[in-house]
Amino acid sequence: QLQLEESGGGLVHPGGSLRLSCVVSGAISRTYYICWFRQAPGKEREGVSCTYAPDGTTYYTRSVEGRFTGSKDNAENTVYLQMNSVNTEDTGDYYCAATILSTATFNSNAMDYWGKGTHVTVSS
Repeated sequence: QLQLEESGGGLVHPGGSLRLSCVVSGAISRTYYICWFRQAPGKEREGVSCTYAPDGTTYYTRSVEGRFTGSKDNAENTVYLQMNSVNTEDTGDYYCAATILSTATFNSNAMDYWGKGTHVTVSS
């Protein structure tokens, strides 16, 4: 079993920055990808980034590429999502998820574990 807990959400102005954290506990050695998903009001959940646990390689969806950065801290068992130059379309509930698949995917159905989410509001 794997437990995921997100934090770091809140209110941020357009153009500002925010860092989300996902603390991972449990059977970490079997985890391959830690991913961030988000769901805006009235929209479907979409994948934002996926970080490969062994080496930190991160893949991004096109809408956040160049603005968001994924990273990991092995000592803290934490995966981060640094969000820069945010805009109102980044508003939503952000979820941390994990999959034991060895291939990066933004398919939410492929995730094996989920956190409860943290909310991000981008507003002036």
